[in-house]
Amino acid sequence: MTLPIRNVAIIAHVDHGKTTLVDALLKQSGTFREGEEVPDCVMDSNDLERERGITILAKNTAVHYKETLINIVDTPGHADFGGEVERVLGMVDGCILIVDANEGPMPQTRFVLKKALEKGLRPIVVVNKIDRPQADPFGAIDKVLDLFLELGADDDQCEFPYLFASGLAGYAKKDLEDEAVDMKPLFEEILHHVAPPVGDPDKPLQLQVTTLDYSDYLGRIVIGRIHNGTIQMGQQAALMKEDGSIVKAKVTKLLGFEGLKRIDLVSSTAGNIVAVAGFADANIGETITDPSDPQALPLIKVDEPTLQMTFSVNDSPFAGQEGNYVTSRQVRDRLMRELETNVALRVEETDSPDKFLVSGRGELHLGILIETMRREGYEFQVSQPQVIYREVNGQPCEPFEQLVLDVPEEAVGGCIERLGQRKGEMQDMQVGGNGRTQLEFVIPARGLIGFRGEFMRLTRGEGIMSHSFLDYRPMSGDVETRRNGVLIAFEEGVATFYAMKNAEDRGVFFITPGTKVYKGMIVGEHNRPQDLELNICKTKQLTNHRASGGDELVQLQTPMEMSLERALEYIGSDELLEVTPQSIRLRKVAKKLAKR
Repeated sequence: MTLPIRNVAIIAHVDHGKTTLVDALLKQSGTFREGEEVPDCVMDSNDLERERGITILAKNTAVHYKETLINIVDTPGHADFGGEVERVLGMVDGCILIVDANEGPMPQTRFVLKKALEKGLRPIVVVNKIDRPQADPFGAIDKVLDLFLELGADDDQCEFPYLFASGLAGYAKKDLEDEAVDMKPLFEEILHHVAPPVGDPDKPLQLQVTTLDYSDYLGRIVIGRIHNGTIQMGQQAALMKEDGSIVKAKVTKLLGFEGLKRIDLVSSTAGNIVAVAGFADANIGETITDPSDPQALPLIKVDEPTLQMTFSVNDSPFAGQEGNYVTSRQVRDRLMRELETNVALRVEETDSPDKFLVSGRGELHLGILIETMRREGYEFQVSQPQVIYREVNGQPCEPFEQLVLDVPEEAVGGCIERLGQRKGEMQDMQVGGNGRTQLEFVIPARGLIGFRGEFMRLTRGEGIMSHSFLDYRPMSGDVETRRNGVLIAFEEGVATFYAMKNAEDRGVFFITPGTKVYKGMIVGEHNRPQDLELNICKTKQLTNHRASGGDELVQLQTPMEMSLERALEYIGSDELLEVTPQSIRLRKVAKKLAKR
């Protein structure tokens, strides 16, 4: 059965309503049967995606509209997951760019849109959330056009069609004055504006692997678009490896997409996006082709990692108490398994069998991996993230990032001063009418390590910070990062209210009374530049006399809460982050303590 096909990617900045809009398209295309219970953000199937409200993994779905099969790929909006974005754009012939009617295009919009324009795609712009107060739909359109011009879009790409929509309310319309009914105008725009896939079903088979999945029953599953030819269930095919070698295998399962389900197919032809099992050795960018006439497609280039950290076996005094998987072999196997599907990640062995060098696209990319592993029951420790340096034309270079801040007016001076100390150069400053200012900087990636916590303090939690990789540039000299010393537990035991109350004037604690601590564990931030060891397990000496009023009304200051991301940004070069399914602990490297 051959259907007219459209392949389209949905791209947007984090939290501009991309996944909610896909929900509306799925519901209105008749994908779900009447009365079927459908969760919100159905495309965000991963627990972390639901909690954080971001898309991490690219996902495929398909809907039918007017006898046309529309393959929709929901892509991540965060630059740290660029490995996902780049592959996905190679599968599609058009894209829908979703922009918030109030915020307009944001830094991650720039990152994903740049990739799409480089591929020659002509976006359909959807101005979302027009039903919100303070929405400025036409202002958002003007900003999008400015962004297109800035990114070097050609005349054809700049003549983009645009629609106004509310993904939450489930409607789209060509003009603001039109009645808000349903998503039909967007469906029509996809049929009219996105070109049908180019491909010849009579040519030899060429299917490029763009996404990897895994099933306990089928083994490795490859997902990709058929560029030419026809693929059939049970046929013999050849996998052309990156090094030019050819591995023959049989198609053991052929699957298509319908709504959120995968459906069995007997055969499929050029232009469609399918999932294929039977190729255990397949990797991203390789080609499944005809064994009698093997022809490879150009390999997909993915941006290289810019940040690395050491994952090692937990050797703290509390090691092995909370995790199910604690050995170096278990940690290594899990990291190697991650490489099967996480294309932007690199894992290298080190001199020590207990340590592995893991490289990724940024703190969020590595943070998601750490959080996923701890939820699966792994226990390990990680070092401070370090940038990856490269030599370009014989000159040492480091990664630079484009940083955009949205801050209250009173915080502007402090942010500019701190970023100047971190070698940031201001490129632009836009004063908004709502008491907020948007600042744009180019800054070395190492200048951003540990900046988020400082930024939150400077803006009193009201600032919005976003950054994406720009390029490699010559080294910019020493970066001044200011952080106070830390408070370190003096002995193993349980932190007491009495000891913490007595030491409260020394700094801010990360823990609460009753927390188990060990010698060398970091329990707070000192209010001076030096580190300070404290006995926070000390108990009050009991006497026969009791003061009237007692300690009932005495309270401790609220501790500084250390989330995983915050802890990764906080730790210094002589410190480690201990990660278990139940706890996140900061500690000094044991060797450093011994020298005291």
